[in-house]
Amino acid sequence: VQLQASGGGLVQAGGSLRLSCAASERTFSRSHMGWFRQAPGKEREFVAAVRWSGDTTYYADSVKGRFTISRDNAKNTVYLQMNSLKPEDTAVYYCAADQFGEVADSQYDYDYWGQGTQVTVSS
Repeated sequence: VQLQASGGGLVQAGGSLRLSCAASERTFSRSHMGWFRQAPGKEREFVAAVRWSGDTTYYADSVKGRFTISRDNAKNTVYLQMNSLKPEDTAVYYCAADQFGEVADSQYDYDYWGQGTQVTVSS
């Protein structure tokens, strides 16, 4: 599975961005999908995940209520709507696919990764 993330950019605090991640294969519809992020000098951290069916979502406490993950299996695409952005949301955002087990918040459970897209939030 190849993943292509897009939609990053520079935005002022309080603004919004929508990230997209397009997958190359039909197996996408049977994969749990996650978003992670990595800020300079920090470890990669979990942001959000959605079950293969789209009926269950999980969020890190730091983004709960501000970010929304969703997916369109017909388009092989997962989205991350980010509202009320803060400077501490600045990071490279990665999408990832987990083809086995239950949806997870650990990066080690994910099998395929996109290349990352930069999100910068200015104060």
